[in-house]
Amino acid sequence: MQAKTFEHGRPFNLESGTVIPGFRLAYTTAGAMTEAKDNVVWIFHALTGNSDPFDWWSGLVGTGKIIDPARYFIVCVNMPGSCYGSTGPLDYNPRTGEPWFHEFPFFTPRDMARAYHYLRLHLGIERIWLGMGGSMGGQQLLEWATEEPDLFEKIIPMATNAFHSAWGKAFNASQRMCIEADPTWKERHPQAGMEGMKVARSIALLSYRHYRTYAATQQDDPERLEHYRAESYQRYQGEKLAARFNAFSYHALTKGMDAHHLGRSRGSIQEALVSIRAKTLVIGIDTDVLYPPEEQEYIARQIPGGQFALLHSHYGHDAFLVEYEKLGEMIGPFLKN
Repeated sequence: MQAKTFEHGRPFNLESGTVIPGFRLAYTTAGAMTEAKDNVVWIFHALTGNSDPFDWWSGLVGTGKIIDPARYFIVCVNMPGSCYGSTGPLDYNPRTGEPWFHEFPFFTPRDMARAYHYLRLHLGIERIWLGMGGSMGGQQLLEWATEEPDLFEKIIPMATNAFHSAWGKAFNASQRMCIEADPTWKERHPQAGMEGMKVARSIALLSYRHYRTYAATQQDDPERLEHYRAESYQRYQGEKLAARFNAFSYHALTKGMDAHHLGRSRGSIQEALVSIRAKTLVIGIDTDVLYPPEEQEYIARQIPGGQFALLHSHYGHDAFLVEYEKLGEMIGPFLKN
């Protein structure tokens, strides 16, 4: 596995109308491309993920796994706006010589896909055999498969949507409100808004998990009157994220997610999905309250020849990150056909 950085030093137009002087993408590759260049697998990470799928998707990606570097040339990019090496809010704005902080212009999933186009050319990739990703990663995948219909041979979007719902936007807005309510948020400092982000993460967990998840893992002794396991779990998850992320990236990435809409400037969502030519398997999760399975069913119905599979799990939205055995049973046959 190799971690690298790609620099695009020319002006880049964002959907918001902002033009940035350039961007940087941190990415990881593993395996080797065949002479025919027909074994590329491009993986897209979710909101707070990074470019190392061997870490966060270890049950699917790795030696002896369904996505094996001995067989495939694997590429994963840290989405711009994040804090794992790609251009982000804590970087210096070359026009001002100061960190971007609050002025960082957010990237939509479509902006991200358009940025990856330049990395693809840099790597000499002409066609991607398989694209796969869940949640916000799935949004980027669908955008790219729409933007360049002949690029992907197969795609597997999981627990994602064709446009971000009002429900999803409400969750994200509430999380940003937590960050904005932090008295430190207005400061131009890398640690600004961190306490607010911890609370935001606790809200996010309620959308990532499910009633059944907490019932199975956070039950208390009936004699307990306070300091419940669910409460300590929420606090722990906030602290855990704060140790590896920053509020500026969290704020910007949720804005990017909210702006996801495949139909924008393409006539309609249906027209966008119909244009996708890749062989498609869309995976939904029966307990996903953030991206409910009807959103994935809709995608599969609109894409010509699209297939839909429903994963049964009590882990909610996050099941695509943990239910490796069940996912393997769905993905395996699709990759062989």
